[in-house]
Amino acid sequence: MKFLGISGSLRKASNNTGLLRAAQQNLPAGVTMEIADLSEVPFFNSDLTERPASVERLFKQMAEADAFVLACPEYNYSLAPALKNAIDWASRFPDNTLLAGKACAIVSSGGGMGGARSQYHFRQVCVYVDLHPLNKPEVFAKSFSDSFDTYGNLVDQKVIALLAEQMATLKKWAQKLSPN
Repeated sequence: MKFLGISGSLRKASNNTGLLRAAQQNLPAGVTMEIADLSEVPFFNSDLTERPASVERLFKQMAEADAFVLACPEYNYSLAPALKNAIDWASRFPDNTLLAGKACAIVSSGGGMGGARSQYHFRQVCVYVDLHPLNKPEVFAKSFSDSFDTYGNLVDQKVIALLAEQMATLKKWAQKLSPN
């Protein structure tokens, strides 16, 4: 089974991308995970007559993924534009086949509430594009704590254990949604 991690933060030392790296290191048996690079994905524009190479690369990764792990930073009480943009691009793929019916887990690192508002807002987007997020366990990490090192790597063992539990649950959820 293959997961695709997508971070809404473009910063190299992003704590949200750090959550994806920690998830990648704590996958259940039989699961691999690649992390997408959104740094060159342009804003969606239906006037573009050809898809940029960065978008084609993202589409290929999404098509190969059985499930998504979406790191959803909170910007001004909402989700980050880079993540929303990636979903907007993918939703325009014919018949929404890159997203529709697939399982996803949402993780976030943010201020006082650990990105909770962004996650809940992102769940509304998931409804429209027919992604199926896990309900539990939820993973929220506080950015301004000792949970991360200066490079954005997760060091909090409680959050690492919760991520490992979430990845195991995501595997089961993906298998239930797509038993083939």
